[in-house]
Amino acid sequence: MRLNALSDRPGATKARKRLGRGIGSGLGKTAGKGTKGQKARAGVAIKGFEGGQMPLHRRLPKRGFKNIFARKFNELNLGRIQQAVDSGLLDGKKPITVAALREAGLIRRTKDGVRLLGQGDLTAKLAFEITGASQSAIKAVEAKGGTVTLISITGRERPAADKIKSERRAAKRAAKAAPKGGKAKAKAAQAAQDEEGAQSPAKEGVPAKAKAGPEAEAEAPSAAKKPKPDEGETAKPKAKPAKKDKSE
Repeated sequence: MRLNALSDRPGATKARKRLGRGIGSGLGKTAGKGTKGQKARAGVAIKGFEGGQMPLHRRLPKRGFKNIFARKFNELNLGRIQQAVDSGLLDGKKPITVAALREAGLIRRTKDGVRLLGQGDLTAKLAFEITGASQSAIKAVEAKGGTVTLISITGRERPAADKIKSERRAAKRAAKAAPKGGKAKAKAAQAAQDEEGAQSPAKEGVPAKAKAGPEAEAEAPSAAKKPKPDEGETAKPKAKPAKKDKSE
C-alpha cells in the first residue's frame, strides 16, 4: 500500500469545469452563461423562427391519421384453435368464449375482444361466442356443423356488426338488381286504387233521379238556356221601339 495508490470512493470527486475551451466542449465562447439581447430574456420562443417567412414545420404537409375510436382485437386463426383443442388446452364440447381463450393462454389480454380468422384447417365441431369473425371463418365453422355467435364485451361495438354489414351489402345489391320503373308502376297502381275507392261510395249513395239530372241537362238544347250575366257585369238595357211621326 502506497500513498499514491490511495483514492476516495468512486464519485466523491470530479474534474473541474473547464470553460472557454472550444465549441466541442459545449462550454466555449460564452462559457455556459447564455447570450444577451432577445435570447437572454425569458418568455421568448423563437425556435423555428426564420426571419418572418413561413417556417419549415408549417410549410410541410400533414400526413397520416389516427383513429381514436379504433378498436383493438385479438386475432386468432382457426388453425391455432384446432391445435389448442387437440392439445387439450380447450374443451371442444363447451362454448369457446373470450374467457376460455384467455385461460388457455391463447391471448394475454382481453382488449376489445377476439376476432376469428379463417386461416388454417378446422376438423372439430365447435361453438364460438366471440366478438367478431370473418366471413371465411364463419363458413368454415358452419361447414363442420359448428356455430359462431357474435357478442359484445365492451359495449362500444354492435353485437353482430359483421352480420349487419353483410345484410346491408345484400340489400344494396338487391336494390341495384331490381328492374327499373318499379317505383313508377307501384305509384300508378296505387293511384288507380285510390280512384276506384273514391268512385265506389259515390255510385252507391247517389239515387237514380240524381243520376238522370245531369244527363238530362246535357241532352237539352243549348238555345233553351239563357246565359246569365256575371255578377260584376250589369244587364244590358232592352232596345226601345222607334217613335212614329204624327205627320204621317
